[in-house]
This record gives sequence, structure tokens and C-alpha cells, in this order.
Amino acid sequence: MAQSNIEWTELTWNPVTGCTKISPGCKFCYAEAMSKRLKSMGIDKYKDGFNIRTHSDALNIPFTWKKSKIVFVNSMSDLFHPEVPLDFIKAVFAVMNKTPQHIYQVLTKRSERLLELSTELNWTSNIWMGVSVESEDYTYRIKELAKTKAKTKFLSIEPLIAPIKTLPLNKINWVIVGGESGNKARPIEKGWIDFIKVECNKKNVAFFFKQWGKPKFNVNPQDPTISTEHPQHAKGGCELDGQIHRAMPSKAA
Repeated sequence: MAQSNIEWTELTWNPVTGCTKISPGCKFCYAEAMSKRLKSMGIDKYKDGFNIRTHSDALNIPFTWKKSKIVFVNSMSDLFHPEVPLDFIKAVFAVMNKTPQHIYQVLTKRSERLLELSTELNWTSNIWMGVSVESEDYTYRIKELAKTKAKTKFLSIEPLIAPIKTLPLNKINWVIVGGESGNKARPIEKGWIDFIKVECNKKNVAFFFKQWGKPKFNVNPQDPTISTEHPQHAKGGCELDGQIHRAMPSKAA
């Protein structure tokens, strides 16, 4: 468990670590870079670097939190990676089922396996399920997410590296959008963001604009959130037409 700097969550919990690249959004994976750094620091959990590893000793961690938390599950992996056994996925879900005071945000790029296993998992209302979508080519993940039994469904459109022209939002409750950061970050364009925002407004879907990624991508160089001293600072700033959009979905009943 670790405090998170990610704007849409509070903590990260990693019962699984490691992953493999599956699509262009993975090119500059922060989790891979972080795993290598942690391995070099001698952190035992990352002794195998970015290879897939399950950590049974991490399963009890949520029971130790005294207050309700919003938790990003497996920020350093993908729970639905094919190398993660179904029994372990069920064990992670069992922990989430037994701690309804916490909200768990699970995010995957493996929407096919998510859909395949959906009926075998217990989707209590505190489990928010999301898929990553970086361009039009991967919007099929949205349709597969929509078919699952998750009560709250969300999209992480980050890094947005190409325009999305069709955005099926049926049964989707929340959309997060963000540009890529880092030395080799690919640019984001305002028109791409505007399209997503308009579609969310049409469907009454909560819209969360996380960041431009780099100041040079931001159409407003005077955006005050570019400054690290701003209370809502984000990488590259996060204002869109002079406003900060950080809507969250309503809690599922």
C-alpha cells in the first residue's frame, strides 16, 4: 500500500506486479520504469523486475486500513494479464468483497479476458472496473467492458495519443482523459479532448481531465495549474478552457 499522487485515487495496492506491453499506450510504461528502479534499490517485491508476480502476502493489507479509502488496484500491473491465475484474481476480488468500506478502482487493457471471466467474479458495488483506451483502434475495449457485470464502469483515456472518433458510452459512468508525460511524451491535441468532453456531456457521464502531460502541449501557457505550487497542479497543467474538470462517478447503489 502506498499513498498516491494520481489525482483520481488515494492509495495504490499491488497484490500483482509486472506486466507486458500490449498496445501503443504501453510504449513508455511508468510501471515498468518504476519496477526497474525499485529492483535496483533492492526492494524484494521487485526482485524479478517487471516479470509477472503475485503477492499473497499483500492480500490482507486492505483489512488494516482504519478509514475508508479510494484504492487503485495494481497500479504496477494488470490484474487480467493472462499470466495471473484465475484463482488469484478471485482471491483479490474476495478481499474487495469483504471490505465494502473501500472503493476499489481496477484498470485493464485486457478487456477480452475481463469479459471472459466476468461471470465468475463477485461484482460488489465498491469495485469500479475500467479499461484503458489510447486511440480509436482500442475503443473495442469499451464495448467489452460494457458487457461485464461491474456496477460502476470507467474509461482511462490516458495517454490519449491519437484522436477518438467514436466513443460508445452506454453503461459507462466515468471518463478520465490525460496526455502523456515524460521525456519522449507523444502530444495531445485540444480537439481530441473536446470531443470526449462533449460526448460525456451528451450522455451525462462524469468527466475528469487529469493533465496535458507537458506544458508545451497545453494550449494555454498561462494555465496556473502548470505551477507546482498550485493546489491542483498536474503535469503540464489541467485547465481546459479555464476550468478544472475533476468529476467523479456517483457511488453505485
